[in-house]
Amino acid sequence: MTTNSVVLYTHLTQNPSPAPVKGKTFGVRPAPSTRRYISVAQKFWISQTGALVWVSLSVILSLPWLRDLSEVIGFVSAILVITFIAYVPGYLVAFLAVSLLVDRQPPFKVSDPDLPITILIAARNEASNIGMTLQYIANQNYRGPISVVLVDNGSTDGTADVALAKARELKLNLLCLREESPGKNFALNAGLAKIVTPYFITLDADTLLHRFAVKHIVARLLSSPPDVGAVAGHVLVRNSRDNFLTRIQEWDYFLGIASIKRTQGLYQGTLVAQGAFSLYKTEAVRQVSGWPDTIGEDIVLTWKLQQAGYRVYFEPTAVAFTAVPKVVRHFVRQRSRWARGMVEGMKNVPPWYQPSYLKKFLTGIDLVIPVIDLFYTLVWIPGLILACFGKYYIVGPYTLFVLPLNIGVSLIMYTYQLRVFGQLDLRVRKNRLGFFAYVLIYQLISSPVSLWGYVQELFQTRRVWR
Repeated sequence: MTTNSVVLYTHLTQNPSPAPVKGKTFGVRPAPSTRRYISVAQKFWISQTGALVWVSLSVILSLPWLRDLSEVIGFVSAILVITFIAYVPGYLVAFLAVSLLVDRQPPFKVSDPDLPITILIAARNEASNIGMTLQYIANQNYRGPISVVLVDNGSTDGTADVALAKARELKLNLLCLREESPGKNFALNAGLAKIVTPYFITLDADTLLHRFAVKHIVARLLSSPPDVGAVAGHVLVRNSRDNFLTRIQEWDYFLGIASIKRTQGLYQGTLVAQGAFSLYKTEAVRQVSGWPDTIGEDIVLTWKLQQAGYRVYFEPTAVAFTAVPKVVRHFVRQRSRWARGMVEGMKNVPPWYQPSYLKKFLTGIDLVIPVIDLFYTLVWIPGLILACFGKYYIVGPYTLFVLPLNIGVSLIMYTYQLRVFGQLDLRVRKNRLGFFAYVLIYQLISSPVSLWGYVQELFQTRRVWR
């Protein structure tokens, strides 16, 4: 992968010493304006109130739809259908929207850290990507020493040789290990045993760091209370120009995933400190015995950290760019793996095991997500087909009521992301086709794929890393 694949997102990552931009201060948050302080708990109940008001309004407006649908499939079935394709999704989106409106990210208390950091990379057949990943690590604007531990998980393409040669060229401190047991968790745990710094970052072998990524993610952890055990970074798409599928995923990362992580971070319970780019306290990860032997190892690790009493934050200005699947088969494999990982998280650490009501609520949402995906796949999609033939039993004017809310969340998040990009001197690519496809049809793609992941977990089919 050449640097041209990232140039439309940023020029800073290509230049180790960019000239200052007038009117911008990099690495330091502007001082917050004077506002009345609203606690996290108050924000939570404000968001709950807003969501319940929205659902109440939805119920009133949907009564004619409920009556008409009851005549076709019966009252109980109609209630179930409308609940899981309208009421519950509407509640969740409304809660998200209000949470985003009341969120205010606190400024860094430590803005220019210099602690030693280890970056842990588990790689399998990444010879074509690892050199560029190491180049972006070497270009970090970070005062402290950075070392890299690369664990080669049975590669057959010379990944380790390419990495060692590139590290010598860059004068980068690199330790290369070999782990033959197949599975990302084995590779990560082998690397964890060699880490001597108090903090470390996990990074995928095909993920490129923005110049301030390490600086900002470390600053967030050092500016946080002592019980914060991990900080999730802000992962975006670097190859959105490849095809239509990657264009849609660009908006999913930019709006969907980012808004969910920002909301979860507000309530101090980010549910996934993703392996692609996250910062951890070394002793905290060792305390919970590292990564488990699951397909969603980063999800289960995050939930175990929270169960152990640690909070997990999200830092939106710690940005990294990853390559997303551009082939449908690979997309299905990735997203079904994510769905399986979510179920594994609930099996290993049920929501009621979480220590606070905020974490119980956030993890408890995952209990209803599979049901929503089931109804979207088996009810909504057939209903959409029926609507094309003039049968508006399931999909009709009343079901479109949630659409403005989805667009509203996207606009709120888009405005927020513009501010984040402004701080980092990034610009948003023009991708209107991908945006409208994301808003209008992405759920029709993602729900069946997720449902397939739940089925795989139910029948314990063979797990595949990539």
